[in-house]
Amino acid sequence: MNAPAANESRRSEVKLVCLISLLAAIHVFVFTAAFPFFNSVDEQLHFDLAIRYSQAQIPLGLEPLSPEAIRYIVLFSSHAYLADPTGLPDGKLPPPLWSQPPEKTLPQIAASVAQWKNIVSAESIQPPLYYTVAGAWWNAGKSFGLAGGHLLYWLRFLNLPIVIAVVWLGWLAAREVFPENLFARLAVPAFIAFMPQTAFYSINNDILAPLGFGAAFWLLLKFWAAEIPSARLAGTLGLALAATFLTKTSTLPTLAVSALLVAAKSFQLCRSGKWRPAISPLLALLFCALPPALAWLLWCRANYGDLTGSTVKIQMLGWTARPLAEWLQHPIFSPHGLWIFIGGNVATFWQGEFWWLRRPLALPALDAFYQVLTLVLLAFALTAIRKPLQKDSRAALAIAFACLAAMSAFFALLSVKYDFQECFYPSRAHPFFTSGRLFLGILIPVLILLASGLDHALQKFSTKARVFLLGGLLLFMLTGETILDWRVFACEYNWFHL
Repeated sequence: MNAPAANESRRSEVKLVCLISLLAAIHVFVFTAAFPFFNSVDEQLHFDLAIRYSQAQIPLGLEPLSPEAIRYIVLFSSHAYLADPTGLPDGKLPPPLWSQPPEKTLPQIAASVAQWKNIVSAESIQPPLYYTVAGAWWNAGKSFGLAGGHLLYWLRFLNLPIVIAVVWLGWLAAREVFPENLFARLAVPAFIAFMPQTAFYSINNDILAPLGFGAAFWLLLKFWAAEIPSARLAGTLGLALAATFLTKTSTLPTLAVSALLVAAKSFQLCRSGKWRPAISPLLALLFCALPPALAWLLWCRANYGDLTGSTVKIQMLGWTARPLAEWLQHPIFSPHGLWIFIGGNVATFWQGEFWWLRRPLALPALDAFYQVLTLVLLAFALTAIRKPLQKDSRAALAIAFACLAAMSAFFALLSVKYDFQECFYPSRAHPFFTSGRLFLGILIPVLILLASGLDHALQKFSTKARVFLLGGLLLFMLTGETILDWRVFACEYNWFHL
């Protein structure tokens, strides 16, 4: 392809990614506005941390919720998520407190405030990056004159620029893996734009994980492919890895894979006699990655008693470590238990974990669709690695598989390691971590695998036919999500009714 034609093709592709970004923003905005506050995935606790960081109050332990957060929680909470429908008058939710005369609701508000003052936040130990950004966003909303429910939804709408950034990162990473395959390059951002993951519609730190490790993954691919990585590339990679760690502790498996990859690259450079020019980039990577991570580890050690703060949270939840001799008795080592673990994580990776009127907001048919789709496409992606791909493309798919395997092994280990006692989830009756949102840190690597699998599965079809089939798949995803969540739009607690 000559240079003018190549430039025109590149401009057309960028325009398509801009369109996908716009569709992603519309999708996230509509569903974010539809869901009332506060959802069943600890949104109150994440909101409390955002408020604390907006006031520069970093928790020094497992602390009660802040007074400002409690006021918003009491006034704007909906019973739609966990209320028993059989106990509701006429089967309907009561009208929102904020829509009623103050003199009528003051006793109820006072009683609720008293109850929430006794709640201690188990999320206080979470790393600070998301809450720092959310706190700044909250303060910006205040400076614009927003208040009440509009300010609450403003905080949720922080997810829009984050998802747009993830769309672009997905495209950039896909360009590294599929330099000659336009269909696969566009499939990755398209999947992100139409993914019905409810974490995209909530205040939570999981939403930032795809951005942090998405950037790290893209830079890792460049780092691995470079003959000698530049100090600028290595330093930027270090910052992305530090941001990943400071977003969510559950991203540790991806950091382990990254460390192994950097070590392998260093060994490769030493064997080829290029270790001298590689010293500066490696030092830049360490200098940018380690100080922020070490600072947070020392903060946790000083205030929570261990390097991650997880011990105090585990004690609060009542979990106890199972004896090593009992690990093999865990149901995950049976075919049925293994499917509960894999199938549950796949289904919630796509659809999230919200409840509605004390029932999971999910449809078994949709769960089965996403489970089959994911496992089939991963199988095709595995066979695609054996195709005559470019060396760097094969390595990128292998790295993505390594990230998926590491995350899966990590949560399987946690499932086996602990006796969850009387905890609601995980529990003795369901001793599995089946929270797909915890895998969102590897969203871009997983979608690259799925795009590779989809491309391989449709290799006998023309590009036009593949694009048509991808469009049909995305339309099915959006239709299924709309049917599932249709009743949510009518809830008078949401943004459309403010």
